[in-house]
Amino acid sequence: MSSIHDFATWEPLLRLVRASHPERLAGPGGHVMGQIGLGGWSVPVRRPHPAPGRASLVEDMQDEFTAVEAIQAALRAHGTDSVSFMVETLVDGRTALQVVDSGPAVEPGLVSPFVGTLVLVEGAVPEPWRRLPEAVPGAVPAPSADPALLERTLRERLPEAVGATEAEIAEAEARLGVTLPDELKALYRVIRARWQDWRGDYAAQERVIDAVGCELLPLDQLYVADARSRPSLWQFAATDAVVTAPDAAVQGLVGSPGWIAFGDNGGGDRLALDLTPGPGGHTGQVVMIGHGDSIGAGLLAESLTDMVVNGRAEWNAGRDWDGPPVVARLDILNDDVSAAARPELEVLVLGGREGEPRSLAPVAGLPRLRTLDAYPGTLADPLEIAGLTRLEYLRLGPEEWRVLLDAGAVPRGLLAAHIEVRGEHHPPQIIALANELLSLWDRPLISRTVLEGDLDTDRTAEGGAR
Repeated sequence: MSSIHDFATWEPLLRLVRASHPERLAGPGGHVMGQIGLGGWSVPVRRPHPAPGRASLVEDMQDEFTAVEAIQAALRAHGTDSVSFMVETLVDGRTALQVVDSGPAVEPGLVSPFVGTLVLVEGAVPEPWRRLPEAVPGAVPAPSADPALLERTLRERLPEAVGATEAEIAEAEARLGVTLPDELKALYRVIRARWQDWRGDYAAQERVIDAVGCELLPLDQLYVADARSRPSLWQFAATDAVVTAPDAAVQGLVGSPGWIAFGDNGGGDRLALDLTPGPGGHTGQVVMIGHGDSIGAGLLAESLTDMVVNGRAEWNAGRDWDGPPVVARLDILNDDVSAAARPELEVLVLGGREGEPRSLAPVAGLPRLRTLDAYPGTLADPLEIAGLTRLEYLRLGPEEWRVLLDAGAVPRGLLAAHIEVRGEHHPPQIIALANELLSLWDRPLISRTVLEGDLDTDRTAEGGAR
């Protein structure tokens, strides 16, 4: 077995964990959990308080860093990006460590380090990430679009700039699989934005930013901002929806094969030319794709010429996708399921509440309802889920999943499932429940290896995978 399954590899961290949680790990039943990845970690270790008047220093946490680095080295040797673990004390006083491999069918967990969303169909993504732009007959470039004026203006502003050749532009088109709009070609004929062309001259780079109105991507870094360029975990993405108003300038999409990203505003938001505008927009308009949003883009300028020549710089991403009637989020102050029962409803989120659990009868048979996210204990009868015939994502508590599994009533049209863990649940029980669900779709299971050792002596014993 590799060193990631060697008790000795974990022993320095286990000693820190035990010292941090002496009461919790004093006897059988108590446990603590953690997760370690190559890019970071979350471990149940209490860090020492710095001396009054100074900040924490690396040396204050050196023992933790050294212990984690040993496990990260084992991960690299094992060819794994991350590992979850649970520590508990056995009846005989020895320490038991469970090393968990979630496998390729489980997304990273945010609350539980063991179980995130179970992807039941390989490669499946939520419906908004599958949505393609609608055709808008009659969409044309804005009257302000003028490639000749754009090129002339940029040459006046950047007389010493190095432009792209026609061959380089053709190479970019071949790489992207799309014909670049004339305005974008005009821009790159003046400035191809390669760092080596500026020879380390930051002032020259700033002049380009001022002249164009953004940080320009080099021609060979242009990309299509389609849905794949905006990945999101199922547990978040499944509760989003895409909506385009009848007069919208920009279609409310995750991404589009017609969004050609060419710049950045310096804060992580990307500028793109939009070749698939909304009903109220223009072909080739400039949109801003906000780095903090997973859906949608905001109109920045009606054309690239308008942006550069006239200095357009205002935009508003909007959030047309995050509310009724398409998305309903019900909580203690808004608990009327009947009011949400509209034909447009795609996402129903039932938050925690006081009072009687809710019935799903009002939303049974809705033609577009694809996501149900129900806080544990909020459903009057989990078996009513059978009436939701279009579900692709279901998030329930362990008890509700147990009811569905025992009744053979887990919806087989699901693409992904999530076990919402609240309160005290022994992690192996949740892993077993997750594996039952994965088995229904013949997906790779979560595995765990139990290692046992005595931290007070040199005696250790390794258990087997389960």
